[in-house]
Amino acid sequence: MTSQKQGPSFVPPETDKPIDILFIAGEHSGDEHAARLLTKLKGRDQNLNVAAIGGNNLAEAGAHLLYNPLENAVVGFIEVIKHFNYLKALFHTTLDWIAFHQPKVVCFVDYPGFNLRLAKQLFERGISEKGGGKVRLAYYISPQIWAWKSHRRFAMEKHLNTLGVIFPFEIDSYKDTNLPVEFVGHPFIEEDYESPIQHDPNGRLLLLPGSRSTPISRIFPVMLDTFKILRQKRDDLRAVVMFPTPKIRELLYDYVNEQGLTQEVDLVPNTEHISVKGVLTSSGTISLVCALAGVPGAIVYRTHTLTYWMAKILVKIRVIGIANIVLNRFIHPEFLQSQMKPSALATEIENQLDDPSRIAQIKTDINELRDKLTATDPMKSAMWIEKQLEAHM
Repeated sequence: MTSQKQGPSFVPPETDKPIDILFIAGEHSGDEHAARLLTKLKGRDQNLNVAAIGGNNLAEAGAHLLYNPLENAVVGFIEVIKHFNYLKALFHTTLDWIAFHQPKVVCFVDYPGFNLRLAKQLFERGISEKGGGKVRLAYYISPQIWAWKSHRRFAMEKHLNTLGVIFPFEIDSYKDTNLPVEFVGHPFIEEDYESPIQHDPNGRLLLLPGSRSTPISRIFPVMLDTFKILRQKRDDLRAVVMFPTPKIRELLYDYVNEQGLTQEVDLVPNTEHISVKGVLTSSGTISLVCALAGVPGAIVYRTHTLTYWMAKILVKIRVIGIANIVLNRFIHPEFLQSQMKPSALATEIENQLDDPSRIAQIKTDINELRDKLTATDPMKSAMWIEKQLEAHM
């Protein structure tokens, strides 16, 4: 085994017992989703031996954390290129580890740029079951092939044993393949999920610029400028910002301090539960949390100009908010790239907070959104993984 020389050093397992499941989650949202899935699995079988390449949520749920890549998580074409050497080293270290330890099931969690390439190499090296080996490959949370790179489904069919999707419409994206696909329900709809965000007309304004340093640098200053405009009419308005790690908190604090807003803006860990009146949020998982909580607001996003124009060419959809996509209409209006101006955002937030009909419409949308994201059995995601363990050769 050569992984110690090739890249990041993994913490060795604490026992020689065969590893039942290896989770691979390279982003904060994937770490959170995988942790909820693991909690269910552990509730059904405490003896499962689980390892993970992920974050603290997976560790707290009972996985032996081999390595935490989340501090270096990157997104976008340009950003990936800048971190190529790190990602390459992590890739080969992970591949070596799987070849040596032979977990019964590898459960990839989202993160397709890394995980789909890893699935291909496990197949080509004869490590995975479909490649002639003994390791079963399960994929939890589908790559967004309904938005772009739809051709990926054929490689997934070739390399994977199963796919668990969290949006029901995704099943149709694979109907021309023989890949077993199951809708296992969205984790935010399950009974044991407690949303960290609640709507309160008397609460603070929530600012969610993301969990990575590069997007934060492009989005957060605009959010703070918007907040200052809103305070011109609402001088008692306060803001709250949620952060995933101490490192990100330091970055956020620097921006808040630079704008002279340390008394008006609170920084809280994303493990806290907060009540808010409105939100400015980046796209992704957290925007869905806000929609399900019935919080009015807007989605903002700005990426590298080259990344944006490449996405305009390659991406099939023209909206980015998950709830907006699921319902095929805007729960939260979207302000992207040059549209992301403090004056426009302040006007939008003012209009929503002062219009009871818009608040009422969001409340109505929640019920439809929940219905679309609910599985027939609350334990379906755990049973889906258990079937892979039972089928292990």
